[in-house]
Amino acid sequence: TTLVQTINVVDTTAPTFDVVLPEDVTVECDVIPTVETITATDNCGNATITVVENTMTGSCENEYTLVRIWTAADACGNSIEHTQTITVIDTTAPTFNEALPADIDVECNAIPTAETLTASDNCGDATVDFEEEVTNGACVGDQIIERTWKAVDSCNNEIEHTQIITVRDTTAPTLVTPFDEDITAACDDIPAVPDLVFQDECSNNINVDFNEVSTQQNDFEDYEIIRTWTVTDDCGNEAEFVQTVSVELSNIINAFDSSRCVLDIEFDLFDLLSGDFDMNGTWSVVSGNATINGSLFDPSTVDVGVYTFMYSITEGPCPKEVEVNVTIDDDCVVLPCGEEDVVISKTVTANGDAYNEFFTISGVEDCGFVIELQIFNRWGAEIYKNNNYQNDWNGDAHGSSVGSSGKVPTGTYYYIINLRNSGLKPFAGPIYVATNK
Repeated sequence: TTLVQTINVVDTTAPTFDVVLPEDVTVECDVIPTVETITATDNCGNATITVVENTMTGSCENEYTLVRIWTAADACGNSIEHTQTITVIDTTAPTFNEALPADIDVECNAIPTAETLTASDNCGDATVDFEEEVTNGACVGDQIIERTWKAVDSCNNEIEHTQIITVRDTTAPTLVTPFDEDITAACDDIPAVPDLVFQDECSNNINVDFNEVSTQQNDFEDYEIIRTWTVTDDCGNEAEFVQTVSVELSNIINAFDSSRCVLDIEFDLFDLLSGDFDMNGTWSVVSGNATINGSLFDPSTVDVGVYTFMYSITEGPCPKEVEVNVTIDDDCVVLPCGEEDVVISKTVTANGDAYNEFFTISGVEDCGFVIELQIFNRWGAEIYKNNNYQNDWNGDAHGSSVGSSGKVPTGTYYYIINLRNSGLKPFAGPIYVATNK
């Protein structure tokens, strides 16, 4: 007999995975695990592995879900699969790339410009936003500046940096206008107060306090004008600028000399001045026992002598004093002197014995005459002349005389004497001169 056995071979068993299967995980966006290599075995042959990865978007660019499916299939279509779910999250903030600006204290004219900061993110791009907030202080130059840089990624993770700038104004205003601190000027050429311009680094609100002081103690001495500008800004910073004008009262005193006789009538002292003078000044007596009526002076009320008067002008920038010296004489007074009063010496013996040393004309000392004397030699040559003779000729020679020893030769000479203001005729006669020559 023949036995026939029919064996129906079927394959209904799926392959099995050989490795530990990857589990579901939650990871940061910058540490997503790579796809693992999984192997499988089949009870009847080989198994083929296929992998499919699907992405499901999340709430932001860097947050999403990865679904990885590994399928192991044998030749008969038996299969097995494993699914891994990877939840990708982004919780890491960006970081700044540059060194961050530190808190600082600065002057109001030295506020730095804002830094430009950039940032990097672990999973993508980051944007940097900048904000600045200014809080004013008690004055224009004082303030607090708060600068904030905020870096944000696509999932709104953010980081920020704040810089506090404390702004202070400790600098006083400065002078813009060219400025002479020291000036020397004549009293009639004092410069006007200059129009100074000041500036401040932080504020246009500048207060200028000007003060001018003169050191003048009287009308006739040099003095100083001290001009002070005190300049203050809005924060109370103060600077002082000083100009000193040295005023010179040069050429303020003039002197005039004149003479009058005791018989002259009252006259105006202004008549003795030359040039233009302000008539509003004051006359005063400086020396001599005299009185004046305003500018009027009467010589007949005083004795013979010298009288000094001062005319003072104190109005205006340049005071002036004028000194007038008036000599009062009695030349105009003719005393009752006659020819018989005149005594003329006959001999001159200039030998040092104190007798007849000089040619003298006496007897007229109190007559008010002026003696005019001429002496001639025997040839008619004038050897001496004096229009105001004072009894002081002792035989001295001049260029036209004979001899070279400084004295005229011994001999007889001739004189002519005129007594001016006497009304007398001139006197003439011989004079014997002995000079040991």
